[in-house]
Amino acid sequence: MLEIGLKGYQEVMVTEANSAKTMGSGTLDVFATPAMIALMEETAWKSVQPYLEEGQGSVGIQLNVDHVAATPLGMKVHCESEVTAVEGRKLTFKVEAYDEAGLIGKGTHERFVVENEKFQGKANRKLEK
Repeated sequence: MLEIGLKGYQEVMVTEANSAKTMGSGTLDVFATPAMIALMEETAWKSVQPYLEEGQGSVGIQLNVDHVAATPLGMKVHCESEVTAVEGRKLTFKVEAYDEAGLIGKGTHERFVVENEKFQGKANRKLEK
């Protein structure tokens, strides 16, 4: 059952693959903002997926995040998410990311519960135009 307080946790190592230089979001060998955002989304959707009905998933609809500190290659980053509101099919999460030295990012994320086949079909119809 989807409810306020559901929590998620994911972690990654900072490598060249998720650096700003490689991901095209800058020129430095630090954890890329797009990589942090992807980690936040992954943490949120994985935290609620077990509570959805078969054939359902969730899609991101809003993200408001501050990237407050840089993380060098070789450090571990983890993300924590928590459902803070459930309004029908709209879910709101608090998301925070940390490296081994402390907070690196924080914000809110909203997701919408969808029927996977219906959603994919609607998206694919754009190809027919």
